[in-house]
Amino acid sequence: MFTANESRYANMPYAASGKSGLMLPKISLGLWQNFGSNDSFDNMRAMLRTAVDAGITMLDLANNYGPVGGSAEENFGSIFKKDLAPYRDELLISSKAGYFMWNGPYGDGGSRKYLMASVDQSLKRTGLEYFDIFYHHRMTPETPLEETMGALASIVASGKALYVGLSNYDGETAKRAAAILDELHCPFVICQNRYSMLDRAIEENGLLDFCEENGKGIIAFSPLAQGLLTSRYLKGIPEGSRIAKAEKTNSGFLRQNMLTPERITQINELNDIAAARGQTLAQLALSWVLDCKAVTSVLIGASSPAQITENAAVAAAAPLTFDEREAIEAAVSKGGRLQR
Repeated sequence: MFTANESRYANMPYAASGKSGLMLPKISLGLWQNFGSNDSFDNMRAMLRTAVDAGITMLDLANNYGPVGGSAEENFGSIFKKDLAPYRDELLISSKAGYFMWNGPYGDGGSRKYLMASVDQSLKRTGLEYFDIFYHHRMTPETPLEETMGALASIVASGKALYVGLSNYDGETAKRAAAILDELHCPFVICQNRYSMLDRAIEENGLLDFCEENGKGIIAFSPLAQGLLTSRYLKGIPEGSRIAKAEKTNSGFLRQNMLTPERITQINELNDIAAARGQTLAQLALSWVLDCKAVTSVLIGASSPAQITENAAVAAAAPLTFDEREAIEAAVSKGGRLQR
């Protein structure tokens, strides 16, 4: 039986999500990758134990995480029952629905039918009685926003979630959603969006401004630009990397043509800045995201317990200086930002 480290809260700072009373760890763990049906169960279990021991209380899921869809929730549920159930009240566990999950017209999108079925399925797979946060995973213009937000409010009213969040929304749509949720007295506390040194979409689509102006937290995912902002690609594309796999399977966001000579120069310069701070490139990338005052927490992915330990150490790192921020911007400008 797992016994959590008694000093797990000593080195992890926590911050309120926007103007709510909900405290999140500065580093959170996402189960998007490496918790699926083809991954090592023992490694998953070791990663979750390492995360909890490091004071990472926020664990993030979605109904379609895998592969196959649903398998990350099932694997988490098995580990939760074995190891984490005694610590349920010390953990924030979230899930989402919005992307394709099952066949037919009701297994995707933002309808009340889909969201209500999804939360029930996710609770069953995880073995939980409720989620701390339940998100709508993406904007769905084909569904009236009132219907989607009404479903989220019903999920909270039924006791199946304590708070709600929005993921992959832009600022204008989040603003309209927030107004509806306010009328329904539904506790909307956080937005989950991509954000990294190379991906500034939330600065451009109004989401960052919306959260700052309306007291909503931001939990940033893909802070390492799906691996570009690590030491893995400093000398090109290694065998077994995410880009190499994507080329073989013709899938995934990262592709070989994205790793241009300018990009390699860019990430090597960023790596030099990190080394001067006594950090890895991945740690610098996390520090940069956390340097944004509107960001409550940064959501890491990991393939090993060692990566979690490395990333959790960022919570205690010194803030970026003005000169470091300027050097980062200069390096980013040379290779350009990612375009999606």
